[in-house]
Amino acid sequence: MPLTKLNRRFFARSVHQVAPELIGAILLVDGVGGRIAEVEAYHHTDPAAHSYRGPTERNAVMFGPPGHAYVYRSYGIHWCLNFVCEPAGSASAVLIRAIEPLEGLAKMRRRRGFRDERLLCSGPGRLCQALRISLAHNGLPLDREPFELLARTEKFEIATGVRIGITKATERPWRYGIKGSKFLSKPFK
Repeated sequence: MPLTKLNRRFFARSVHQVAPELIGAILLVDGVGGRIAEVEAYHHTDPAAHSYRGPTERNAVMFGPPGHAYVYRSYGIHWCLNFVCEPAGSASAVLIRAIEPLEGLAKMRRRRGFRDERLLCSGPGRLCQALRISLAHNGLPLDREPFELLARTEKFEIATGVRIGITKATERPWRYGIKGSKFLSKPFK
């Protein structure tokens, strides 16, 4: 059975529909990547979303069409990868927090300097370093190279919980992940 590629139409829906459906999908960047194990949703009405206060040079991609990468630097150190969702202008996105490494493990290990598969992509900064994602990826369409996104082919029990690493709207249960996965950035309570 051929694998279904996720196209930009997949992302032209509510961030709250897209986020849990990304769990178990395959994310590859230049052929390196794995199964998405954890994400967080950020809606434009959410005080924790970069788009909450309106467009800026940094978040401009979020206000564009869905199905594009929004990449930003966190704490001036780590790159973070987001997928823009909803109709153009709504400025909502899904942060990719962790993947289960499956393809290109040797490259990921060299890029990260770790052998332990669990430490390669368990966190947005680690994930971007392992996949060599940078500002050069900001604004690129997710259905074209270097990205490849494949729909999940099996059902996973999905855990939900509050988002982590933020200080606003911390009570919202908009974090999703594969229940019990050892590749999560942080276990669900």
